Amino acid sequence: MRIQALVVEEKDGPFLMQELELAPPGRGEVRVRIVASGVCHTDAITRAGDMPMPFPSILGHEGSGIVEELGTGVSQVNVGDKVIIGWPSCGGCRNCLDGQPRYCLRTGEALVSGHRFKGDLAGTSAYSRLDGRPIHGHFFGQSSFATHSIVTADALVRVETNAPLELLGPLGCGLATGAGAVLNEARPRPGDSILVCGVGAVGLAAIAAATCTGATRILAADVHDSRLELAQQFGATHVVNSKRTDLAVAVREITGSTVDFAFDCTGVISVIETLATSVGMLGTLVLIGGAPAGARFSLDHLTTLWGKRVIGVLGGGGRSGQLIPALVQLFEQGRFPFDELVRSYDFTEIEGALADSKSGAVIKPVLRIGS
Repeated sequence: MRIQALVVEEKDGPFLMQELELAPPGRGEVRVRIVASGVCHTDAITRAGDMPMPFPSILGHEGSGIVEELGTGVSQVNVGDKVIIGWPSCGGCRNCLDGQPRYCLRTGEALVSGHRFKGDLAGTSAYSRLDGRPIHGHFFGQSSFATHSIVTADALVRVETNAPLELLGPLGCGLATGAGAVLNEARPRPGDSILVCGVGAVGLAAIAAATCTGATRILAADVHDSRLELAQQFGATHVVNSKRTDLAVAVREITGSTVDFAFDCTGVISVIETLATSVGMLGTLVLIGGAPAGARFSLDHLTTLWGKRVIGVLGGGGRSGQLIPALVQLFEQGRFPFDELVRSYDFTEIEGALADSKSGAVIKPVLRIGS
């Protein structure tokens, strides 16, 4: 079938609306009509060449939509189901079998190879130009900057909710990353203290998730007062403008010592090193934000030796089929109000959405693609 998609022809190239051919779903695959897709920093850095996705390519990885066609052997979903597209995984490596599909040993291939990474049609792309020349797709298993996508059925999360479907795509990546880091990885106990540095979409999701735990002090740090105001609305008990105030000093003044968990959502090396000093004995530094390739940070050996942990979290960890429905339910209960972060844009307004996200004018842009 013919579809419309935003194509990036080359590194740093513009998003160009093009008509393409989409192959039918193969065994274990599904065709999804995309209703909306969140716009993420990862899309921007991939266009800039910081991720090894080949060009020309179709990006987009926070899609939600309606199942339109099933490939053979698909039993997880039915035509007409509302779905959020989660992360792809092979299902057979040791990490997948251990219940950690976010850390699938084939993650790199699954996310940015530009082609199907498993199944009967592995190594091929479902997307092509009208003259038959292939286009790289399957970005994060979905390439959702398109009217339709071919995805593996096991990556889909069926949702049963009255919430607008166009809101829900970001739960597949950015919002799940922040919330999952708290709920799946940190799991704070009653009375624990949490510091979240960088309160964009990921950081605000982490703060909202923290309010659903036993954490009693939730600190938010950022350089923008407007975002700190949002952090308070989302449940932060204390806020620090780290542009005007020394963060390490502020943490000591608020807590009397250190925090139990510090979440870095910035990827800024100097910030990470400051957070490492703000985490106390038996505390945990959680790395969420993406630093430039090859970036390194240093730790004080002695204080790290005192039971301190440093962990990286990819996509919020855990399983999409558990985390995403839970976040939808929390949203319905008014405990995870991520809709307050969203601004919708027409499909053709991708450049404006990216610019507004970069400037901080909007927290989570979402492209309206279908209905």
